[in-house]
Amino acid sequence: MKLGAFSISLGVKDINASKAFYEALGFTAFAGDIKQNYLIMKNENAIIGLFQGMFEGNMLTFNPGWDENAENIDEFDDVRQIQKQLKSKGVTLITEADAQTSGPASVIVHDPDGNVIYVDQHR
Repeated sequence: MKLGAFSISLGVKDINASKAFYEALGFTAFAGDIKQNYLIMKNENAIIGLFQGMFEGNMLTFNPGWDENAENIDEFDDVRQIQKQLKSKGVTLITEADAQTSGPASVIVHDPDGNVIYVDQHR
């Protein structure tokens, strides 16, 4: 199962304070828009998404079809294919992609400890 680029998405209280903190750790803004309360920060191939007011808690995020530079990769498992594999293994889906569509879609699952895993395909 090819899940694509990996990042951690953090639900933050103050995006400006979080930006400054992660910059102190060597991260730089890679994508996003602080005016829209989200930034994607990068330090080499480590990626952290900062999201203020969009969701509570933190989640592991995978982006099928992208590498760690948000560049398209040729071969990847579509999120619907990943969803089908997860279901066949008995994984309970919190949200599902419409299996009759193509293109952007997402799936959310919880691991056994309740951690949120977000599989978010952008193309």
